[in-house]
Amino acid sequence: MILLMLMAVALVAGLCVLAYTLAVYALPFMLGVEAAKWAYASGLIDAGLVGLVAGAAAYGLLVVLFMVLRPPILRLAVALAFATPAAIAGFALVHGITREAVPSEIWRIIFCLIGGGFTGLSALVRIANQPQRRA
Repeated sequence: MILLMLMAVALVAGLCVLAYTLAVYALPFMLGVEAAKWAYASGLIDAGLVGLVAGAAAYGLLVVLFMVLRPPILRLAVALAFATPAAIAGFALVHGITREAVPSEIWRIIFCLIGGGFTGLSALVRIANQPQRRA
């Protein structure tokens, strides 16, 4: 029983590290998946390739925008565009983990909001710490 509990703690810790590492890539991933679903529904055979190109293009465009823009409010808007899907993904991750473990719906939502907030905030901090381009 103790071994099972330790394995559950290790799994949750591993998922948190994975969520933190992948938080910045939530928006390009979501855009790539949606592009792949659209391409598949349109009858394209290489829908996976379309999704991969769309995700890479979204990531490249947002990084270039973040590096080129000088006003802090515009940089914050780009960083929030990255961090918002990361917060949603963090909320969904914690909800999936706590679905069976937390019997109270209110506490589950509180834990999910905290997890989503931390994930979104960590993505925002990771993006904000990128070096600014000098002119």
